[in-house]
Amino acid sequence: MRIIFAGTPDFSAAHLQALLDLANIEVVAVYTQPDRRAGRGKKLVPSPVKALALEAGLPVEQPLNFKLDEDVAKLSAYQADLMVVVAYGLLLPQRVLDTPRMGCINVHASLLPRWRGAAPIQRCIEAGDQQTGVTIMQMEAGLDTGPMLSKLTVAISPSETAGSLHDKLIAAGTIELQEVVEKLRNGPIQGEIQDDSLANYAHKLSKEEGKIDWTLNVVEIERKIRAFNPFPIAWTLFNDEVIRVHTAAIISQEAVSANAAEGAVISADKSGLVVNTGKGTLQLTQLQRSGKRVMAVSDIVNGSPELFTAGKHFG
Repeated sequence: MRIIFAGTPDFSAAHLQALLDLANIEVVAVYTQPDRRAGRGKKLVPSPVKALALEAGLPVEQPLNFKLDEDVAKLSAYQADLMVVVAYGLLLPQRVLDTPRMGCINVHASLLPRWRGAAPIQRCIEAGDQQTGVTIMQMEAGLDTGPMLSKLTVAISPSETAGSLHDKLIAAGTIELQEVVEKLRNGPIQGEIQDDSLANYAHKLSKEEGKIDWTLNVVEIERKIRAFNPFPIAWTLFNDEVIRVHTAAIISQEAVSANAAEGAVISADKSGLVVNTGKGTLQLTQLQRSGKRVMAVSDIVNGSPELFTAGKHFG
């Protein structure tokens, strides 16, 4: 079985490795996004998928898109039976989807149709979902709208961050992909049509969106902090300084008092920094000041006890 793989980040690379671990299949080419500039030196850095592909001695293709006939012709020349797409970062046109003999399948980090789009892992935590999962679908021209070939459910714990859930979904998705590919070796799989009325769009994350609105209730704020960890990290202003909030815990879902303003510091000690919200109180436990490393609040309070004193405000 000749397979083309298309993907870009770490999540994708783990699924490429899962295919390489299978017997009786051949990954004939790997497609990934063009190298991006990163770091202080702004050097071109290959994607995790490209790094793995080169290590495995696989041909790597990095077209900007598939608008050029020559890019589609090159794809066709690999004579693939199947194309496996995992967080590639490009919306594939119909002529690409039709090129492999068995079409294209996609591994999506959500229980479709619940969250379609770029950031399903973060959005399900932010929304307070209690479960998510991995869906493998037959791709069509719409965004994550194709018939579902397989679904695997994963529980979301009360302390789940986007980082920890990302790792859970890799473990689930790689096994699921191997099983689906083995089934497809024996013939087509009848897909389940998605109910579009149940779909939500998981918008791409932005750093600006990570700004904490202290007028919201404590549950919403705590979810956002977990959803935006490890990227782009929730943040707030304090004395005109950007403070990044890495971890926090709900102290109470009830209002402190009518006199406490949203974002007001209630207390600061070794156990943490307690802040009032629109409804309820939140304990900040790990913060990152501008230009500094991530630190436990207890260490910040010990080093600068005058910094976070009761009555001061975030936001």
